[in-house]
This record gives sequence, structure tokens and C-alpha cells, in this order.
Amino acid sequence: MFGTDRNQLRQMYKNAWEKFQQQLPLSALDIQIVEIIKQHPEYQDFVLQLDKDFLPESGQTNPFLHMGLHLGLREQINTNRPAGIANIFQKLQVIKGSSHDAEHSMIDCLAEAMWSSQVNNQPPDETAYLDCLRAQLKRI
Repeated sequence: MFGTDRNQLRQMYKNAWEKFQQQLPLSALDIQIVEIIKQHPEYQDFVLQLDKDFLPESGQTNPFLHMGLHLGLREQINTNRPAGIANIFQKLQVIKGSSHDAEHSMIDCLAEAMWSSQVNNQPPDETAYLDCLRAQLKRI
């Protein structure tokens, strides 16, 4: 959807955030990005630092990856793809008390599905992904 160029992806976040701060018109995607940035005040300073590396071995979370996972989840939920994800999200939203907290409980499953897909050089396993999401319901 957005390509794989790290700088282009990060620039997209920066541009949306700058437009928001300058009260300029926002595209539909900009609105989604700004909403996620607003929900993560701990990442707001990083949105403007396009060249910073975030190393997991140093215990750092990559804010752009985290926010991108939110965007991906929202797209999946809105399209109910994979089938059943919208229902799982609705249940988690009730249990967790907010859509943001529900998304946070789902992010690890999405990241795992993406990592596994990349490592195995094959499409994501939707069944395993949905099983992971359903397990989130049982943990609560």
C-alpha cells in the first residue's frame, strides 16, 4: 500500500502531523495517521526525526512500526479481512474499554503474522493469525 522505502513511509507521518499542526486540510489517510499520533504522545517528537534508528536489541520500540500496525489493523477491521477480525475486535473493544486498547491487544498477533510471513517467504497464515487473535479473548 505504501511501499517499502523507510524514508517515504516516515515522511508520510511527518507530513500529516505538520499539516495537522498548521491546521491545513488533511486527506482521509492523514486523518487516520494524525489520530494515531495523537493517541501516542510518547511518539510525537519522533515523528519529526526521520533518520533515527530504533533498535529492538536496545529495548527500543520503533514508533513508526507501531503506528503502522495500528493503521494496518484498522484497515483489516474496516474490511473484515481476514474474515472474522471485525467481530474479534468488537469483543476486545468491549472487554478492554476502548478501541485503542483493543488494537494494542491485537498488535502482537499482527506483527507475528507479518514476521512469520517474511521469514518463511510466503503469504501470511490467516488461520494462525485469527487463532492468535482469538487467544487474546481467552486471556482476558
